[in-house]
Amino acid sequence: MPSVLAQAWAIAAKDLLLEFRSRTAFLSALVFTALVLAIFNFARDPTAVSAADLAPSVLWITFAFAGVLTLSRAFGLEKENRAMDGLLLSPASRTAIYVGKTAANLVFVGAIEAIALPLFALFFDVDLLPVLPPLVLVIALATIGFVSIGTLMSSMAVNTRYGELLLLVLVLPFLVTPVSAAAAMTAKILALRPSVEWAPWLRLLAAYDITFVVLCTLVFEYTLEE
Repeated sequence: MPSVLAQAWAIAAKDLLLEFRSRTAFLSALVFTALVLAIFNFARDPTAVSAADLAPSVLWITFAFAGVLTLSRAFGLEKENRAMDGLLLSPASRTAIYVGKTAANLVFVGAIEAIALPLFALFFDVDLLPVLPPLVLVIALATIGFVSIGTLMSSMAVNTRYGELLLLVLVLPFLVTPVSAAAAMTAKILALRPSVEWAPWLRLLAAYDITFVVLCTLVFEYTLEE
């Protein structure tokens, strides 16, 4: 197990270093996030829909699609010059490759979410400080869920002709549960509702994460062989 974690860390550090040097995917997702928040804010009719009612849905639409945009680069890094063959021939196990890629994606998506939250509070005039701890917990659980699946789907779509489009088609059905649960919880948290009202959603997210992290780790080896 320590060797798997060490290999996973090496892979994640490699991806993080490459993205830090280019910053292409990160900046693209960040611009997309700011643009979506701005469009929803200025397109909203304040006399018809209040910011409090619209904000949770907008936040999670933004997070979901910015996350998918970021995940498309997960295995794109190895597509050129057949670098994926070199990674598969390395001593790293398939589990370590998946864990490392997932960890790097979590850092990318988490960084985008960390920057998007203040923009969200600014555009929609939402005070996040009183509800920040439970909101961060919800964001973390939902992000782990769709990033773990998105990393697996990215490995399947990378070698296809329309990889980015196929990734979106593959991931969207699996986004329904975590994004719906997270949006429902966010609405209750922002409304300062007691935790007993959103605790069932929290348990659903936790069960979803555990189930799909385990399944994706087990299945990943066979997607690479295909």
